[in-house]
Amino acid sequence: MTSFVVLLLAYILSQFFRAFLAVISGDLTRDLGLDQGQLGSLQSAWLIAFALSQFPVGYALDRIGPRRTLAGFLLVALAGTVIFGLSRNYLTALTALALIGIGCAPILMSGFYLAARLYSPRHFATMSSFLIGFGSIGDPLSGAPLAYFLAAYGWRATVFGLAGIVAFITLLVMLLLKDPPPLPDASQRHVSLLGGIKQIVVKRPLWLIFPITFVSYGVTISIRGLWIAPYLQKVHGFDLAATSYAAMAMGGIIAVGALLVLPLYRRIGAKPTVIAFAVAVILACFALALWGEASSRLAVGLLLAIGLFGVTYAVVMAHARAFMTPQEIGRGVTFMNFVFMGGAGVMQWLSGRLVNALDGHGYDAHVTFGWLFVFMGAMLAAALVVYVAAPAEPKATASTAP
Repeated sequence: MTSFVVLLLAYILSQFFRAFLAVISGDLTRDLGLDQGQLGSLQSAWLIAFALSQFPVGYALDRIGPRRTLAGFLLVALAGTVIFGLSRNYLTALTALALIGIGCAPILMSGFYLAARLYSPRHFATMSSFLIGFGSIGDPLSGAPLAYFLAAYGWRATVFGLAGIVAFITLLVMLLLKDPPPLPDASQRHVSLLGGIKQIVVKRPLWLIFPITFVSYGVTISIRGLWIAPYLQKVHGFDLAATSYAAMAMGGIIAVGALLVLPLYRRIGAKPTVIAFAVAVILACFALALWGEASSRLAVGLLLAIGLFGVTYAVVMAHARAFMTPQEIGRGVTFMNFVFMGGAGVMQWLSGRLVNALDGHGYDAHVTFGWLFVFMGAMLAAALVVYVAAPAEPKATASTAP
């Protein structure tokens, strides 16, 4: 239980960093002279660095365990937070966000690794969803509470305060986090980094799961972590306070959705659950594009719907985990996380370029964001078409699938 609490605190921090640019974006744009494309690249740097770090994270989890892996990476996050607070230009901020992304990379995977090692496959999605659901409180904390500290102390002092929190959680990890017992079969511990990746990539059933993995989380985190503030401010005239409350509400509903998905998953299984939630997000994106300009209440309601149905992370992971052996879990879940976060980074980068291009052509804000939501919905729809063909469970071990 102590290890779970420590990981929960660390994941709250990771979720905060994943979403805080939506509220701090105005300060960064003013002080660092960023345009919308550069702003999107900052968030992309966090996510892409996070994603690429999954390869060494998976290797380290299998070789040295979660305690030393997580503590070492959090020191990188600490350095990145300090550099971010000191940044005076785009390149320094970009480097700092990448370092923070690297430092946060093992947090959720350490929790997944412990859940996979200590609990049965049937309970893997449950424990993972609890960690994601309760840990997602970090998302709403990056809304109104962050806006309060920004207004009271400025963004640089606030970031230095965050550095102190990172240092404290690193200390807790070193002192309190416990590694699981070693596996009886230690042969997999000596598989090379590339060899471990190959073991996962060659699993053909996962090929049909990868596209929904790549896109689904990217749509939700792009809207919540990057575009909710510019959209509500430019299209509906929200001020900072109203924007922060909307961002906090979407973050909170994401946490609710991560827990809401569990009863449906237990009743109908992973694949139908993912399909149902994806369809809801697609419809909400297209509705925002068509009718979001007409009413701020409707727009916020549709954004909340995207948050509620947009995080099937743990269920997709559970679906993929059914095709992994116990010895492959460390590298398997981290590779899947690489696809999740790499996709989120690419989605944010592409969306930033799309918005920049439409702005450059002189389109009104509501037209620009309308096409942004069409892009999000269309990408998720294309991924869903592929996912529908994925097997629901391994044929030879249908009785043991989670």
